Amino acid sequence: MADGTSVKPAFDVVAVREQFPILKRQINGRPLVYLDNAASAQKPRAVIDRLVSVMENGYSNVHRGLHTLSNEATEAFEQAREIVARFLNAESAEQIVWTKGGTEAINLVANGIGLDIREGDEIIVTEMEHHSNIVPWHMLRERKGAVLRWAPILDDGSLDMEAFKGLLNARTKMVSVTHMSNVLGTINPVAEITRLAHAAGARVLVDGCQGAVHSIPDVQAIGCDYYVITGHKLFGPTGIGALYGTMEALEALPPYQGGGEMIETVEKERITYARPPHRFEAGTPPILEAIGLGTALEWLSGFDPAAIHAHEQALYDRAAQRLGELDWVRILGTAEGKGSVLAFTVDGAHAHDVAQIMDRYGVAVRAGLHCAEPLAKRLGVTSSTRASFALYNTLEEADAFADALIKARNFFV
Repeated sequence: MADGTSVKPAFDVVAVREQFPILKRQINGRPLVYLDNAASAQKPRAVIDRLVSVMENGYSNVHRGLHTLSNEATEAFEQAREIVARFLNAESAEQIVWTKGGTEAINLVANGIGLDIREGDEIIVTEMEHHSNIVPWHMLRERKGAVLRWAPILDDGSLDMEAFKGLLNARTKMVSVTHMSNVLGTINPVAEITRLAHAAGARVLVDGCQGAVHSIPDVQAIGCDYYVITGHKLFGPTGIGALYGTMEALEALPPYQGGGEMIETVEKERITYARPPHRFEAGTPPILEAIGLGTALEWLSGFDPAAIHAHEQALYDRAAQRLGELDWVRILGTAEGKGSVLAFTVDGAHAHDVAQIMDRYGVAVRAGLHCAEPLAKRLGVTSSTRASFALYNTLEEADAFADALIKARNFFV
């Protein structure tokens, strides 16, 4: 997807939907309208069939096996790593570390740099971060005396870049920022953030769990030290994610866990570690999941990313226009160029109740704090409902969402 050189066919949402068996399901006697994609996306037939095929015909543990099944599994497993590298526009597949998800990837980095953190060293995050990009840094604050600094957001949900610049100083060791907010849909200027942070002598981690889905994640153009993705939001399986790092940044990290595969030699008196990426992949890896993610990204690469973006933007615009006509709805996040995530509150109603009533009409949305409690406090809300769109959603579903919300509102007035 990163090279984008091949000609892609015109985007046909009807044909896309045919590749997702679950979208034919009915919920409470109504067609499923699945708008919980920011939490986890559905899986295309290509991924489902590949997982079944590997389990039926080609499964074995990877690496070091000398028999046919092991060789086949190893080849598919490492090919998936190469696919992720191409997707992120990494220079080498050796810069891709398999993890069980975005959360583990961030923890891997936080634990690694934690050895070099001294009391008073500063880590900058933003007010829009997911808990996965907050808690690991808080743990360093607790253990090592690090100082957590918070880059604020403006009222429209965009990052206050002037305030961010003011936080950078000689004590800043890490800047960890989301590429795209899972609540606001804000897409941050991560290349500019990286440039400023590097000028201050800090490393940069970009949480791409949302951004990699709704934009082109080019790690070389961004220039960050680390970039994190998770498979289940990219139409792949759960239990798989990846950490990209520059080779210099990865080699500076100590191993995260100990066991098989991540070592070079083991003796009674000493051990030596493997080079990245295997240094960080102790034990039997998520073999099926990695192959499934590779298949998902190959499938995704068959579409023009600009066409996907335009389609998703049309869905968001339709839903936002409908909700903008309702004086009892507050939309959270209106930053220019935001992605297709629509979080909102309903006057006089709790988000959980709104979501449960919408489910009666077959509409699946998320409700609560969305693992972003500091952001909720900044916005002055105790919960919100969130609709998040994917390439397989339709304008008719955007209207069905708005219609279901209006019906849900009638329960509270």
